[in-house]
Amino acid sequence: MCGRFAVTLPNDAMAQLFAAQPANTLPEVPNFNVCPTNQVHVVRSGETGRQLLPMRWGFIPHWYKAENAGPLLINARSETLAEKPAFRDACRMRRCLMVATGFYEWTKSPQETRLPWYIHRQDGAPIAFAGIWQDWGSADERKPTCAIVTTGANDSISNIHHRMPVILEPHQWPLWLGEEGKGAARLMQATPDNTLTYHRVDPKVNSNRSSGPELIEPFDA
Repeated sequence: MCGRFAVTLPNDAMAQLFAAQPANTLPEVPNFNVCPTNQVHVVRSGETGRQLLPMRWGFIPHWYKAENAGPLLINARSETLAEKPAFRDACRMRRCLMVATGFYEWTKSPQETRLPWYIHRQDGAPIAFAGIWQDWGSADERKPTCAIVTTGANDSISNIHHRMPVILEPHQWPLWLGEEGKGAARLMQATPDNTLTYHRVDPKVNSNRSSGPELIEPFDA
């Protein structure tokens, strides 16, 4: 799964990277501790081209009467994406990219202490998570929401967690966004082992109130 991430790329650089028109209400960056229910940077494709928009991280199915009417859906498993009532329409018609610099996962010490790790690309490039989105709410107060698509971890990441986000390369973005027809399902797999690297970080990130660039710096236990 992915329950926390960081984003440091400036908004104008994001728009340029994804060839997307940016909204005027994008979240502030950098943010080294993006948490569920925060507004996040999302790229989607529409009739006028790609848009870079803010969305709530936490997919809300249309039948929820309130935002907290059911489980908080921050991740969607690729293996069941097309079958789950909450996600099946979105996986066909509302796919998106969620922008990050890196993400966090946790292991446990023999004393059951949560030990955080920061995972990022070896080449230093930004990360594009495969995502799905859903508008929720009344007609005059529609709220865009999203979730990260996950898959089984590759050999490297499985040392930390058995799941990982689906991470897409630039040449895969058009297919995932629906710009190149059908066949996006084949993209829902783990990234090759040599794509990502990771290191231990300060347990301060365990708190969703922590912030600052020191959260992603290597930490000597």
